[in-house]
Amino acid sequence: MPKTLFKDICEERLFSELFKKHSKNLHDFIYYKYGSHINPKDQVQEAFIKLWDNCNKVSIEKAKSFLFTVANNLTLNQIKHDKVKLNYKLTETKSSTNESPQFILEEKEYLIKYQNALSNLTESQRVAFLMNRTEGKKHKEIADLLGISRKAVEKRIYGALEKLRKDIDGI
Repeated sequence: MPKTLFKDICEERLFSELFKKHSKNLHDFIYYKYGSHINPKDQVQEAFIKLWDNCNKVSIEKAKSFLFTVANNLTLNQIKHDKVKLNYKLTETKSSTNESPQFILEEKEYLIKYQNALSNLTESQRVAFLMNRTEGKKHKEIADLLGISRKAVEKRIYGALEKLRKDIDGI
């Protein structure tokens, strides 16, 4: 039994020859088996990338088999992924809520009151309050960002809270 020399596919010239030799056949194999919607060119490219990544492990005799197996598996994985995406699209999202129309109306009215009350705050109060309440920043962080003392931040936030309580009834 003659012993074959293991040629390294990692040589650029040899890899380029493999690409020229097998890429068209691989493309046609994927195209005929699965159709054009799966984008066979991408699958061919991915198969050759996998071959390049594993060039030290794959002999030149096994390269064609490796390419076709990898391309087929990648395509099957793509089809499986597309099915999952399609099933997710087809599931109905719940459009109804358990909230009464009265609650939704009150919520909208409250939001309008809240936005009006926020606009009545001074800019310094509004900035400090929103950084604390919406962004979740601590008083020290706000003080560092604004270049003021921590006490000044506390005064602005507590002043904003007092003003908001006064402007919005029912809190």
